Amino acid sequence: MIEGDEAVIRIVAAIAMNARGETLLVRKRGTAPFMLPGGKPGEGESALEALEREVREELDCGFDLSGCRALGTFRAPAANEPGFTVEGELFAVSLEGVPRPWGEIEELRWVDPDGELPDPMAELARQHALPQARLLKANARSLSPCPSAD
Repeated sequence: MIEGDEAVIRIVAAIAMNARGETLLVRKRGTAPFMLPGGKPGEGESALEALEREVREELDCGFDLSGCRALGTFRAPAANEPGFTVEGELFAVSLEGVPRPWGEIEELRWVDPDGELPDPMAELARQHALPQARLLKANARSLSPCPSAD
């Protein structure tokens, strides 16, 4: 989609954390940058419906809707589409089941948001998601509930 002079790709993405406070990053097959699980909403699909589908398609698991939290919408240069900006609606989720690389995902990596990070990494993850993950890890902020999937 073109907005003014800017090419924008809208996505939804999950910040999933484990019990150690690590954040899950994924790498798509044939690409180098690590990024958050998620993707583009389909026609008529709500953000939450798209996120549920993407998590299932990429990680072969689900997430607890009651524990899902909306974190906001953020922009950064797109990782795999030169000249595009990605606009990502981020959600904190608690995964149900054991995530595994599935579909287009070649690699999963749990990272400490306060530690050493993989390189290369998508700018949306580096600039926005990992700072949010640090806040989540520290329980320093109250978050808005996800909108209803209805």
